[in-house]
Amino acid sequence: MVRTEAARRLRGRWAALRRGMAEYYAGPYRQMLAREQRDEDDLFALVVLGEALGVPDPAAYYSAELMPLAADDFHRWHRRMGMPRSPLDNMTCC
Repeated sequence: MVRTEAARRLRGRWAALRRGMAEYYAGPYRQMLAREQRDEDDLFALVVLGEALGVPDPAAYYSAELMPLAADDFHRWHRRMGMPRSPLDNMTCC
């Protein structure tokens, strides 16, 4: 019983150390990584919705099945791009 309690405390200390080290190493880059993720999401939306916006899409056959995935985030995307209303006639979200 005493051994298991000591082992549990030691495991908790190791877990706290791991969290602290992860925060120490990843903390300064968190904002940069979030911005990169947002830029990657914007590029994905542009590729998937490009044909609807008038940009020729060489992979339209493959990206057509990704449209439902992009529809969920479409409102946030067009607002972030500076468009107050949806630029698509057939896809209205606001």
